[in-house]
This record gives sequence, C-alpha cells and structure tokens, in this order.
Amino acid sequence: MALLERVRTLVRANLNDLVDKAEDPEKMLKQLILDMENQLMQVKTQVAISIADQHMLEKKQQENEGKATEWMRKAELAVDKREDDLARAALERHQGYTQLAESFKEQVADQKVQVENLKAAFQKLEQKLAEARAKGDLLVALHRRSRASLRASKAQIAMGDDSKLAAFDRLKHKVIQGQAVSEAYVELAGDNLEERLRKLDREERINQMLADLKARRSVS
Repeated sequence: MALLERVRTLVRANLNDLVDKAEDPEKMLKQLILDMENQLMQVKTQVAISIADQHMLEKKQQENEGKATEWMRKAELAVDKREDDLARAALERHQGYTQLAESFKEQVADQKVQVENLKAAFQKLEQKLAEARAKGDLLVALHRRSRASLRASKAQIAMGDDSKLAAFDRLKHKVIQGQAVSEAYVELAGDNLEERLRKLDREERINQMLADLKARRSVS
C-alpha cells in the first residue's frame, strides 16, 4: 500500500546525507520532522482502523460458527424426532454457515498480517523520528562548520546527484495517504452440468451426514 511505501522511504532516509546536500539544513530538518510526524499520525490511524477491521472479521467468524453449531443442534433434534427432511435442511444450513466461518477465518488471518505490518512500520518510523530529533542540532552544527566545503561541492552535487535532490524536494511537498484495500473474491458459477454435479455432490454429503448423525443418535 502507498502509505507503507511512503514510510519505508522516510525510514531509509539518511539524515547525514540529506543535511550535507541541503542548502538550508535547519529548514530541511524541520520539514522532515514535520513530514515524519504527519506520516506517524497516518500510520497510527491506519493501525487503529485495521485492528477494528480485524475485530469485526473475528466477530463475523464467531457469529457464523455459532450459527453452524445451532443448526447442527437443530439437525440432531430433527433426527431424534425422525424428521429426515428437516434434518437435511438443518444440515444444509449448518454446512453453509461452516463455510462462511472458514472464509472469515482466512480473512482474519490476512488482516492480522496487515496489522502486524502496520505496527512494525509505526515502530520504525517512530524510531526514525526520535533519531531525527536527537541528531537535528548536531547535524546542523556540523553543516555550519562545513558550509564552505559544501558550497564548493554544490556544482558537483547538482551535476551528479540531481535525482536525490529532486527526491528530497518531493519529500517536502508531497503527502501520500494510503488506505488498506480489502480484496473481495467472487467465484462465478459454472455451466448447468457443473452445477448439477455440485448439487449431487452436496446432496450426497448431506445424506452421509444424516446417516452419521442417525448412527450417533441411535436411530435406525
């Protein structure tokens, strides 16, 4: 995501090199620290959003697991009452909610990875910000003492290192906000023959589940 890439760029930034190449190091450091603070707030917000999304997905998973359990209980009751049609219908519902629960379980796993990535990015950027604040005064002092040498090398920097200066200029003025994008996967139904085969397979599973359930409930 764009936000993480932005954070990686800031974390990789070499403060010494940036100060050496800046015409006004004090202004550059002030802008860099401000940029880091803004990005840190964005990452912190995104971490909170991602954690909230994770909790929502976990809740959905638990709800579907609960419904699957409830429909299995109803299937057992129907078997006890020798209502095979009701038992089949209940098992059908049980299977559907079980599949939904598994789907949410996978989404929860993916969301946890995203949350951990965002947390790691937040910690790294926080450390980089602390480094920038701690080194700021020292780097400015060093730059002032080497100002004469820096002026002499400006021409060489302009000729051979324009890409870094241009990248830093973009660093000061461009704010990229990223947002985690959740991907939805939609499966298209196959042709009629495949649908019929799947239906037969599903009915066979339900019949087998019914037979197993009857065996467990000691119903002939």
